[in-house]
Amino acid sequence: MIHVIATIQLKPACREDYLKILGDNVPKVKAEDGCLAYEPAIDTASGLPVQGPVRSDVVTILEAWQSLDALRAHLQTPHMTAYREAVKDCVVDIKVQVLQPV
Repeated sequence: MIHVIATIQLKPACREDYLKILGDNVPKVKAEDGCLAYEPAIDTASGLPVQGPVRSDVVTILEAWQSLDALRAHLQTPHMTAYREAVKDCVVDIKVQVLQPV
């Protein structure tokens, strides 16, 4: 199993439009072979001193996949190609961290 943390930096005032497109895509991703979890999240103020400032233009997707091959296949699906096209005007940057449990 692998974990993925995808951090999507959005243009200002684009989050609601982005979340609508993402929300339409989530069930398609969760139905993929090898997808164990695919959970979009946004920052929330916790009051914890170790938390940085709330990032209002960031969406984080917490993912788990059976294998790196399953993740690679996910990135090539038609619905992910369509998703990337649909959100291209909202997204400033994407960072992906792929992690292996220990």
